[in-house]
Amino acid sequence: MTLPLIVYRSLRQHAFSTLVTAGSLALAGGLLMSVWMVKAQAQKSFLRTTTAFDAVLGARGSKLQLVLNAIFHLEASPGNLAWQDYEFIRHHPAVKTAIPIAVGDNLRGYRIVGTIPELFTDVEYAPGRTYAVAPGGRLFSPDAKEAVVGSFAASRLGLRVGDTFHPFHGLAYDPSAQHADLFTVVGILEPSNTPLDRVVLIPIKGVQTMSGHDPRAATDISAVLIKLRSSTAGFMLDIMINKQGNRLTLAYPVGAILADLFDKISWFDRVLALVAYLVALVAAASVLASIYNSMNSRKRDIAILRALGAGRGLVFGAVVAESACIGALGALGGFGVYFVLMEAVARVIRAQTGVVLSVGELHPVLALAPAGLVVLCALGGVVPAIKAYRIPVAENLAPVS
Repeated sequence: MTLPLIVYRSLRQHAFSTLVTAGSLALAGGLLMSVWMVKAQAQKSFLRTTTAFDAVLGARGSKLQLVLNAIFHLEASPGNLAWQDYEFIRHHPAVKTAIPIAVGDNLRGYRIVGTIPELFTDVEYAPGRTYAVAPGGRLFSPDAKEAVVGSFAASRLGLRVGDTFHPFHGLAYDPSAQHADLFTVVGILEPSNTPLDRVVLIPIKGVQTMSGHDPRAATDISAVLIKLRSSTAGFMLDIMINKQGNRLTLAYPVGAILADLFDKISWFDRVLALVAYLVALVAAASVLASIYNSMNSRKRDIAILRALGAGRGLVFGAVVAESACIGALGALGGFGVYFVLMEAVARVIRAQTGVVLSVGELHPVLALAPAGLVVLCALGGVVPAIKAYRIPVAENLAPVS
């Protein structure tokens, strides 16, 4: 009998224990690949999203809060700026582009962001790519009660060009906090895989003069998104605003601020990875225990194989190969677990941040993790293989009474 046939018949004979063990390995492999890929893709996607802007100017406070609020639309605004602060930074020779935003309202849970048309015409969210309105729509007019809706928000809210809506006060949806102002949707953004996909954009004057807002803050803004002419300009502004001033905050460089955030929460990734490693070790140990404990019932089969001419090396290799095959089955199942977990996580991250993770993106861990499972299981099969290697032939050829 050939080695593959021996392994196949043994796996079929112990199908239940094989499937249970392979399932445990699949869970471990899928979890490990998911944790690794979510970490790698999320960090890369978040950092890529910030390339449109080098810095954010806001009220005195946390730089991280300022970045999360102004770019990712996740946090509350730390405070307001005067329109004069925007004019000052816009005309500074170190600044290439300055985009003011005003927040504080929502449309059924999706944030409304007041801004200027230059956000669509002067900002590249990726090299050579600007925010574009889908065919059949247009940009809002700066002085009109009009809106351009991100693709994801439009899909979830069921909005199309020509629809109208009343904003709601605050960042959290409260049906009783509806504004009297009526806005008309004039455009839907093409998908950009950025946080703007999940916001509703209106003229900044629409936020500043909205009914129910404090008229004394009619020219206030929440933050200014800044594209600099050079990196040295950023350090100069950092000294002037953050170190010499005491009223405003310049979050610069944006990428370093986000990288620091990922460093602070990296312990969570390590905990999940540790859990996956432990599950894999337990599953590999179960392969060892399952095959080792079945050696007593296999003694006669092994003795017959030996009597038919199978050498000790073939028997040893068959047991190790069986363990490796169980690991391979678990690795294949791990890809199924991985795709399910990644799809679920990607949906949540996109809904909450607008950042898109690619389930089908390739990474070395997608090859290393399955290979590691197979090797681990093969090593787990060495001990029962040694036991099979040592089974005496003559003593086990007698028929079972």
